[in-house]
Amino acid sequence: METLLQQIINGLVLGSMYALVALGYTMVYGIIGLINFAHGDVLMVGALTSWTIIAGMRESAPDLPGWLMLLLATAIAMVVCAALNFTIEKLAYRPLRNSSRLAPLITAIGMSLLLQTLAMIIWKPNPKSYPTMLSSEPIHLGGAVISVTQVTILAVTAITLAVLMWLVNRTNLGRAMRATAENPRVAALMGIRPDVVISATFIIGAMLAAIAGVMWASNYGTVQHAMGFMPGLKAFVAAVMGGIGNLAGAVVGGIALGLIESLGAGYLGKLTGGVLGSQYTDIFAFIVLAIVLTLRPSGLLGERVADRA
Repeated sequence: METLLQQIINGLVLGSMYALVALGYTMVYGIIGLINFAHGDVLMVGALTSWTIIAGMRESAPDLPGWLMLLLATAIAMVVCAALNFTIEKLAYRPLRNSSRLAPLITAIGMSLLLQTLAMIIWKPNPKSYPTMLSSEPIHLGGAVISVTQVTILAVTAITLAVLMWLVNRTNLGRAMRATAENPRVAALMGIRPDVVISATFIIGAMLAAIAGVMWASNYGTVQHAMGFMPGLKAFVAAVMGGIGNLAGAVVGGIALGLIESLGAGYLGKLTGGVLGSQYTDIFAFIVLAIVLTLRPSGLLGERVADRA
């Protein structure tokens, strides 16, 4: 029972981070039908930016509390990632918006490789230790252990998702997003500026990725230029599992994938005496994806929709 509770906690923490990144994928896809494969590398830029800011603050203002340093670093990382994604959308994706679907897809893969190379040049390729900014005192819950950092991850994710749902469902920008996703040409005739809405979507997605990047680095304690590839790929899997283009589906897919990986790795390692375990967690994501797409091609919460006119 203790093992089950511990793996559920670990899975919720991991799934929360997947959900934030998956939301960026599904928002962009829902509006312009683009799979932004550079999204995971935006997470990496956010994590490395926060690492740089924290290192600078620890030298210039060592008396600041750790939580405040982390908060300031996260805010700056969000601004940097928002500016980066805005630039990528304007320079790389917007000129190809009316071209075949293959051209933006290849461009997205190229942007991913470009961001990794630039990060390797700026921050060097060696892994870096991410400092522990919150209390390291463990919290015991019925035999399981959860850290303050993990509690913070769960709380921040819940708040962020609530704000995003409010933004999409209750604000003028959210209504403009939904109208553009339904039919951008008709939305333009109604006074909505699709280019502005699409740029705003990329900016919001980048801010979510930056938060996820800081949380990922805080949880695992290391950052490097290629760290965004696997979280980005698994978040894409989560978005597809939940029904890409569906915000609730991205959240459900992320949480489900985190729980599946955590429970699978924990119990597989226990059953095999440690021969198999955490080193095989990556395969669970793709096995589950294959099963879900075989049984329900539109995803868990996806719906079959007609092509736009």
